[in-house]
Amino acid sequence: MAFFKRTQQKVNDLWYPKAITVGKPVTTDEIADELSIRSTVTRGDTYAVMKNLGAVMANYMAQGRTVKIEGVGTFYYTAVTNKQGVATADEVTAAQITGIRVRFLPEVGRDSHNNVVTRSMVNTKVFWEEWGSGTSAGGSSSDGQDDSEGGGMSQNPL
Repeated sequence: MAFFKRTQQKVNDLWYPKAITVGKPVTTDEIADELSIRSTVTRGDTYAVMKNLGAVMANYMAQGRTVKIEGVGTFYYTAVTNKQGVATADEVTAAQITGIRVRFLPEVGRDSHNNVVTRSMVNTKVFWEEWGSGTSAGGSSSDGQDDSEGGGMSQNPL
């Protein structure tokens, strides 16, 4: 079950549903446990691979490559610039780059007409429920802002 709350946009004063997350983030240990149940490898083996995955991906992306993980999606770097554009292409330099962002595109499946039919990380049977309508777990919004006071698991943030 996924949760949403009602939020009003400051730009146009209209109201929209906003997805929120509940509880604490799922840990590497929990993911390793679930993966070991679904596969033939031990929790320790799964954990070791997962702990090294970020460094391996970063190494490949630093070489200018994208990283595509089957069943998950594609990760790649984009450059953050200093917002100081230049008049000609010859004036463009790496000094204008001030940071790096990691971008992610979830894997999709397409039909014969090239229409998206599945997204690997999106369950098509998600049931949306308004937060606070009978729930009691603490939550944080999808933009990373904690909606509960003190982050407690049993407090209703609304």
